[in-house]
Amino acid sequence: MTGKIKVLIVDDSAVVRQTLCDILESDSRIEVMATASDPFVAAQKLRDNVPDVITLDVEMPRMDGITFLKKIMSQHPIPVVMCSSLTEMGSETALKAMEYGAIEIIQKPKLGTKQFFEESKVTICDTIVAAAMTRAKRVVKKAEPVKVAKKLTADAMLAKSTSGSAMVRTTETVVMVGASTGGTEALKTFLEAFPADTPGIVIVQHMPGNFTTAFAERLNQSCAITVKEASNNDSVLRGQALIAPGDYHALLKRSGARYYVEVKPGPLVSRHRPSVDVLFRSASRYAGKNAMGVIMTGMGDDGAKGLLEMKEAGAITIAQDEASCVVFGMPKEAIKLGAADHILSLRNIAPEVMRLAR
Repeated sequence: MTGKIKVLIVDDSAVVRQTLCDILESDSRIEVMATASDPFVAAQKLRDNVPDVITLDVEMPRMDGITFLKKIMSQHPIPVVMCSSLTEMGSETALKAMEYGAIEIIQKPKLGTKQFFEESKVTICDTIVAAAMTRAKRVVKKAEPVKVAKKLTADAMLAKSTSGSAMVRTTETVVMVGASTGGTEALKTFLEAFPADTPGIVIVQHMPGNFTTAFAERLNQSCAITVKEASNNDSVLRGQALIAPGDYHALLKRSGARYYVEVKPGPLVSRHRPSVDVLFRSASRYAGKNAMGVIMTGMGDDGAKGLLEMKEAGAITIAQDEASCVVFGMPKEAIKLGAADHILSLRNIAPEVMRLAR
């Protein structure tokens, strides 16, 4: 036993299998136990050794990944991370996979793009580690730190304000939300609890491109409020939640008493794009005490410093508690900084937001 997280890679593409293997084995916390070209080969591998995490393609020969996922979860639950190219049609399939028990989604590497590999390597490895942490009572041996590229702060997108551009008080409260691993289901619970007259909401959920459109559409079908993927210059309105599009940052801006979102490209911030820190910093600057900040389940520390900046600007701040988090990473870091006014279970966050907004 090395104490490393053992991973089984299941994908019909030999190039993808090798690429994922190289990426994961570059992280000292992770060991690729085996690879398989389809679910039947994977089943044979599972008879000999049980991995800590499985990465699973969606479209494969002989058996599709969704069917295999159902079999795994019904017979011997293992944390599964879906690995999909997430085409427009595939996005709906990937969302269905999460309903059947997949922990997270990562996007297949875009072959031949060196920059993409470098930018996504840390995110992919952190996703695997986060998936392993969701296993009940699992203890992962602490490994030597991995050398990674410099982690940029929100300064890369927006300078920290010393005076702020927020109005002293407006008639509208705006709610800023950040989430990562486990956030897709947490946001569903959170948003479905709101009545139609809820304050305007802006959300950053760590997701790859071509995924947030289908995610927003699905939430819109089950919520009393309108949920849509944010477009540049969208107004923040009562009864509506805007979700930052994958691979773009979302910033809250103000024009007079009107709040709107700016959607723009930029570097990875806190190793993410979109970044919660970027959204929260913009809210601290342009909304101040007219905002609420909510940080939810997720690995890492994206959003922790931003939530503290919101609190220092007079905003009400909330962190999800450990018991209801899939991964108690982002909220934990925010709480350690003293950034959270309230620490609440997932099901209590929406009612408290409504109470405080009144």
